Amino acid sequence: MSTLSRDQVRTMMGEVLATQGKELPADDSTRLDTIGFRSLDFSELALRVEDELDTELNFDAPQLRSIETVSDVLDFVEQLQQA
Repeated sequence: MSTLSRDQVRTMMGEVLATQGKELPADDSTRLDTIGFRSLDFSELALRVEDELDTELNFDAPQLRSIETVSDVLDFVEQLQQA
């Protein structure tokens, strides 16, 4: 399976936000609630990642509840790709 870099996932995240007229800040420690990145946005990001990788990932992981920052999202997707 191919993998996506953190930069690629970050770009996809920015694209999801851009569809709503929002911008992804440069600081990965930014809280998701500050930028308006909601669970529906995360779902769209998940679909984009799966489409790009041409595989299904387990996004039902309990770790989802602990995601609070941009960096948390990037870490989570990175971990899923390694599983």
